[in-house]
Amino acid sequence: MIRVQLFNPITEQIEVGGAELIERWSADESLKIWVDLQDNPVDSERCFLEETFGLHPLAIEDAQRQRHPPKLERFDEVVFLLLKGLDAQSDSLDFGTIQLAIFVAQRFIITRHSSNSISTDALWAKVGASGKLWSKGAFALALDLIRLVVDRYLDILLDLEPRLDQLEDEIQVQPKDTLLHELSDYRTRLKKMRRYLIYQVQLFGVLKESADYSIDKSLDHDIVDIYERLERASSLSSLYTELVTDLMESYISLASHHLNNIMKILTVVTVIFVPLTFMAGIYGMNFEHMPELHYKNGYYALLGMMILVALSLLIIFRKVKWL
Repeated sequence: MIRVQLFNPITEQIEVGGAELIERWSADESLKIWVDLQDNPVDSERCFLEETFGLHPLAIEDAQRQRHPPKLERFDEVVFLLLKGLDAQSDSLDFGTIQLAIFVAQRFIITRHSSNSISTDALWAKVGASGKLWSKGAFALALDLIRLVVDRYLDILLDLEPRLDQLEDEIQVQPKDTLLHELSDYRTRLKKMRRYLIYQVQLFGVLKESADYSIDKSLDHDIVDIYERLERASSLSSLYTELVTDLMESYISLASHHLNNIMKILTVVTVIFVPLTFMAGIYGMNFEHMPELHYKNGYYALLGMMILVALSLLIIFRKVKWL
């Protein structure tokens, strides 16, 4: 799929269409263009990008890979950004990612994503409704898109905080194995998200400090803003990972404490019944000459002795605070 937005800076009009608009852009140097690519044959897409926009083959190869770390690179007047965005189905920590490649120069912005991109669609609709978003240029448009990508990460992380508070209360009231499984899943996914975010924090740290990317100085604040959002998202993912780990340890400690209490009760019961079983075992033996068996009140004496032993042990356990 190839969709195109053609912008005329003089009239501030946007025209939306397909590849046919690219010829008009090539013929008129005053026009600017946004080309969005998805699900195109790899070879034809490569030829199209090389021949029409003069993009570097290595950059195109990176953009078309299914898996590649986020990166930032400059090829002459074109800045190439490769990001990890969230896929269209991701609205929680159970997320998937897409490769989002952005080629940006003075007269064009080209986006390529491996599947549907909510952030790209949102900005596409916004730009299509108002040509004023082009007023700061293609680089500003690219930064607006990246901001939307980062905000999706932040939204998921901020939505997680109330659930973690709820889990903390549930663990204190009634620890269950399902809570531990949920926490373990959160920890795994938070570590995965943090790994993606750290790459992109480093990328924008370089972009923020470097003057080698031909980006207008007026956009410095936008770059810093995106860097701070990424850093906040990365910090939140680290913080929540630590919090989830603490909750897991709390759960294990409570479960261990509960198990120890059960074992203590079982031990007390066992200790009480050992002497009683011993006495019952002695007088349950079938020897003929056992003097106590001929006592008229021997049965009641033995029961009384057993009760006395049991009560004595209970009192002792009470004093040592085992009960």
